[in-house]
Amino acid sequence: MGDRRSARIRDPLRLTAQVVGELLLTVGAIALLFVVWQVGWSTLVSAQSQRAAVDSFSQRFPGPFITSAQDSKSFGDPVVAPAPTQDGTVFGVVYIPRFGPDYEPRPVVQGTGQQELDTLGLGHYVSGAMPGEVGNFSLAGHRQTHGATLDAIHTLVPGDKIYVQTATGYFTYIYRNNAIVLPTQSNVLAPVPMEPHLQADERYLTLTSCNPRFGQSERFIAFAVMDSWRPISAGPPKEIAEQVQTAMGGGK
Repeated sequence: MGDRRSARIRDPLRLTAQVVGELLLTVGAIALLFVVWQVGWSTLVSAQSQRAAVDSFSQRFPGPFITSAQDSKSFGDPVVAPAPTQDGTVFGVVYIPRFGPDYEPRPVVQGTGQQELDTLGLGHYVSGAMPGEVGNFSLAGHRQTHGATLDAIHTLVPGDKIYVQTATGYFTYIYRNNAIVLPTQSNVLAPVPMEPHLQADERYLTLTSCNPRFGQSERFIAFAVMDSWRPISAGPPKEIAEQVQTAMGGGK
């Protein structure tokens, strides 16, 4: 009699455990699918949009593409393009050789809202300087989703070159160092990064992204300073000439 009663008690418990287990498996599968979509599908779609934006921007400018004979030439003070008046406007392209041969050039878009960062790539903080301008040209980008524009930001080494192309020319920035800060630490965007009380007399580039790679609790900040520039008519620096040619359709 006691065994039957124990069996009746165990059966509902076993059934409950099975139902709970199946629910947990279902929730786990849904979570996994969400991660796959978030990291995989969203990145693929955004990468396509960014590639189209780079193609559209780059094709506005003809060659030359190979410019090694003029790589060391000085072109005087940089010509700074005017800042776009409307968020969502693509006004430049960034090339980062350190990120490897498979890393494609990324468009620079005015604004750092969700629409700009999720779809078009690297967002320009509208309060910051423009490429080549004295002050802090600062950009934001995702690491693991929506094109993963700055996924490899942690691999930058002091001395690495970061190239920015605009309608007026190619600007070469030299990476210096990085910092990990809280999302509220806005002084990284100051005209002199991290030094809001100082007046800028150099041309800085600041890249900002989430940290850790799959989290948002911190921000990874990369700092660079401008080394040189060359007008569009002189063609790109030798290191990125092949990529620029491909972006313009010359390598297809």
